[in-house]
Amino acid sequence: MTGGEIPAMTLIDSVSRFVPGVLGDFASAEEDSFANGLLDCPHYTRPEVLEDLEVPSVLKSGNHKDIRRWRLKQSLGRTWLRRPELLENLALTDEQEQLLAEFIKETRNNSK
Repeated sequence: MTGGEIPAMTLIDSVSRFVPGVLGDFASAEEDSFANGLLDCPHYTRPEVLEDLEVPSVLKSGNHKDIRRWRLKQSLGRTWLRRPELLENLALTDEQEQLLAEFIKETRNNSK
């Protein structure tokens, strides 16, 4: 950051994403991590198994509704684990409250 070029590029990128036509799909900017006040969900790539860690089967299922719910649940859960104060200022939907409760229950059951 010695000359300010990197901060300037960051600012230009973050602002230009909201100019119509800059992104191929404007929904991409709306779905950016942290745009909804939550931390991002985990992301996976190939190979499907690496060092005994496997991509969750729901992500390989092709069921977009289940994938969306899984991602939302993971985002809520990560936020609860790492930045719980962020949840205090959000008005969660019924679905979000249900998914967060499921995540908390599963986390507590897995730690026993």
